[in-house]
Amino acid sequence: MTNLFTRIKNTITSDLNEALEKKEKQNPIALLNQYLRQCEQETEKVAKFLERQVALKDEFTKELYHAEQLTEKRKYQAEIALKAGETELYQFASEEQQLYSNRAERVRASLEQVKGQLEGLEKKHGEMKNKLKDMQLRRMDLMGRENVTRANHRIDRVLESNSYSDKSVSRFAEIENYIDSLENQVNRSYNQTTIDARIEQLEKEMNHSN
Repeated sequence: MTNLFTRIKNTITSDLNEALEKKEKQNPIALLNQYLRQCEQETEKVAKFLERQVALKDEFTKELYHAEQLTEKRKYQAEIALKAGETELYQFASEEQQLYSNRAERVRASLEQVKGQLEGLEKKHGEMKNKLKDMQLRRMDLMGRENVTRANHRIDRVLESNSYSDKSVSRFAEIENYIDSLENQVNRSYNQTTIDARIEQLEKEMNHSN
């Protein structure tokens, strides 16, 4: 049973790969566009990670500032308590100072780590954007060349002397015939209107002369 499933899986995979190769040969620009969309999606995902890292850095910066402020505050309070001879209050303020100082050190270390990670992400994201832009420009160049190639091929088929059985030529002839027919209809309508008006004018002149 396992071998059967394996053969089925391999067959499906082979058929899928063959279909993809066929699609690539038939429309390489469409496949390139698909790849570029995937690259764009990955670049956007990295941009979101980058935004989160910036927000995390800002949070650590705030926490560090807060811990440093409390450390300085407790240090000042400990000095006041010591001068006042308040041993118990001095002890409490000193312990709090040490607590906030240790916290500030931990936050500072985390902040430096986050900054390093952020710098690395920014560099990689910049490289991704530059590569994506290069690929987009190359795609535009390829599309332009493909368009010119297709257009020249179409023009050559239309202008070749032996290609009047081609659909494009037939379409040209069909449109030209339609324009000729339409022009004839307009001319006939114009002539009919002109004749009617002229005869009517002659009748009026003859009646007036009588």
